Amino acid sequence: MILYYAPGACSLADHIALIEAGLPHDLVAVDRNKRTADGRDFLAINPKGYTPALEFDDGTLLTENLAILVYIAQQSGKLLPADGLVRWRALESLTFLTTEIHPHFKPFFYDAPQPEKAKARQMLDRRFATVAEQLGDKPFLVDDRMTIADPYLFVMLSWATMFGIGVPERLGDYLARMKAEPSVVKALTAEGLAA
Repeated sequence: MILYYAPGACSLADHIALIEAGLPHDLVAVDRNKRTADGRDFLAINPKGYTPALEFDDGTLLTENLAILVYIAQQSGKLLPADGLVRWRALESLTFLTTEIHPHFKPFFYDAPQPEKAKARQMLDRRFATVAEQLGDKPFLVDDRMTIADPYLFVMLSWATMFGIGVPERLGDYLARMKAEPSVVKALTAEGLAA
């Protein structure tokens, strides 16, 4: 498999999950000009034009974080229980992160006017408060083990830090714990993001 990624982008969640799941993969970076690190036109690979994209050995391409993360879990038998409430809570949480948190970062990436950023910041404050409540005192978002929701939450919290968006203390503590996870360290190092 090949993971097409942009350093520090939401594709980092898939990268962490691949490592945590122990699935062999190669990495190909994609730059802002839609060129791969090996010089190809990324739009010819993925007409949607964004990462993540996971290419299988037969050339088939899978896109969208939610789909890729579930695929990784299914292929590895890790990061998502086969049944039970933890499975559904992980999918519920991942969906919330992808639909209710991720989109509110857009104004910060595209240098939107201050009123738009202020509105997004208010939404993020409320959404992160919801996630903090869900986390409670657990080491991971929905269980005592990492699920596919955790790498995604890690990326969202990393972005919050990057843009100076405050998060509840328990999420700050969670972010610090996640930064020490071997799969996270390995992914950050591979993407040139290790401190």
